[in-house]
Amino acid sequence: MKRLFACLFFGFVAASVAAQEAPDALVKRVTDEVLEIVRKDKDIQNGNARKAIELVDAKVLPHFNFQHMTALALGKEWRKATPQQQERLTQEFKTLLVRTYSNSLTAYRNEAIKYKPFTLPAGATDVLVRTEIHQPGNKPVQLDYNLEKGEAGWKVYDVVVAGISLVTNYREQFAQEVRNGGLDGLIASLASKNKSLESGTAKAEKK
Repeated sequence: MKRLFACLFFGFVAASVAAQEAPDALVKRVTDEVLEIVRKDKDIQNGNARKAIELVDAKVLPHFNFQHMTALALGKEWRKATPQQQERLTQEFKTLLVRTYSNSLTAYRNEAIKYKPFTLPAGATDVLVRTEIHQPGNKPVQLDYNLEKGEAGWKVYDVVVAGISLVTNYREQFAQEVRNGGLDGLIASLASKNKSLESGTAKAEKK
């Protein structure tokens, strides 16, 4: 599942996005760009985790609404959080996603992406862009992007891989953490996981 969700980062590596660009055109353009980068970057192909993280930090993050993603993953617990807790939860969740999936950027460098037909309804601010990943020797994998339009243009707030939502995938895990230790317990748990992932990256770089 981590390899599948890793491909969500492929779609959003452009340095800037024009607010008037249609969401399907955005997905296609930047997916093609990031695939080209990964296919040419030998460091990333050879497992340079730090460089992959830097790529995600610099190119991917501006095109995701992590606050909305975190709110969806928390469900009703989000409304109970203070502004400070919401900020910490968003930051830790974002860091978790980046560190968890950036090391899998090369997983789909040789795959073919098929873009499904898309029509943008007049005045729409929330849409679903559907794509399909064709893997040699395997069945195609459905990859759908939920995007919303704001002042900065279209941004992703959820990704559905093979029928499984990214934010929903975390919802039960987060709910259990909240039941065990409250919102602060969840924050501490996420921070601990992020430190562990960071430590693993540092050890890999020293090898």
